[in-house]
Amino acid sequence: MQLSKTIISLLALGLASAVMSVAQEPAYRLPGQHSQQNADLLANQEMMTDQITLDVNNYIDFAEEEEPELDIYTEGWNSKSINCYQGMDVPQTALINVSKFSMPHPGYITSPYGYRRRFRRQHKGVDIKLNIGDTVRAAFDGKVRITNFERRGCGYYVVLRHTNDLETVYGHLSQFLVEPDQYVKAGDPIALGGNTGRSTGPHLHFETRYMGYAINPTAIFDFPNQTVYDDVFTFDKRTYQNGSRYDAKANAEYANAYRKEHPIVYSNKKASGTSTSSKSSKTYTVRKGDSLSRIASRNGTTVKNLCRLNGLSTSSKLKPGQKLRIR
Repeated sequence: MQLSKTIISLLALGLASAVMSVAQEPAYRLPGQHSQQNADLLANQEMMTDQITLDVNNYIDFAEEEEPELDIYTEGWNSKSINCYQGMDVPQTALINVSKFSMPHPGYITSPYGYRRRFRRQHKGVDIKLNIGDTVRAAFDGKVRITNFERRGCGYYVVLRHTNDLETVYGHLSQFLVEPDQYVKAGDPIALGGNTGRSTGPHLHFETRYMGYAINPTAIFDFPNQTVYDDVFTFDKRTYQNGSRYDAKANAEYANAYRKEHPIVYSNKKASGTSTSSKSSKTYTVRKGDSLSRIASRNGTTVKNLCRLNGLSTSSKLKPGQKLRIR
């Protein structure tokens, strides 16, 4: 009888210990559980275009929209292909610092990124409204990799390689303000806007690319508010074409404000990439408080060019009333 009680006590003690052990064990998830949970989340995600039906024609003026430019990274270049990343191993994801930025031009979007059903092809950038001769600026610090011309594509265009590993493309320009291998800072003037190449009206074709992948610029830039959404952009091969933050209504509101401050000059003339088509004066009268950098920025040129044209150095002092050659 005593032996039976002892056995029962030992069994009870063992059961209690097992229960306590289970209660104290942390609820860690195995890697497989995390992977399955992540897969479930991805499976439940839907494209924004499937969630929202919006007639963008009510918000954007597509009067200038035409057949998309030829893809300068893959078509018609053969051994001169701009996409120097072909055949390279591109990481699945990458974190890209975009905190030090400049808007390429303050215009509104006239044609967004994405598939154009009318032409059955992809538009790999956004089109931004500007006038011929308006200043186009470097989006980030970097070096000019290419300046070139494509008659059936982007016309005169610039490709910049940036220190954050992005590349940006600026198309339909009228004049280059930079040269290949030249280093530029974010916000530096690099070109003047135009209407060259496959274009029916003045605008800037702007692309953002990571190792050849054409990222939706509206996933990085908040164009209506003229800023970036986050300091760090996460590139992902699976989602790089998404631009769910693009807001057609906000773009339309910004377009109305922009038109009031920037009268639109309508012109169908094709501008040259080696001479200016801007209607501004070729000389500038220095005003109180002016600096070379401020004058260069206002007139779509560079400090280096102003110094060359006027026999100045970057440390030269300017006097109010002084005449400077702009071109």
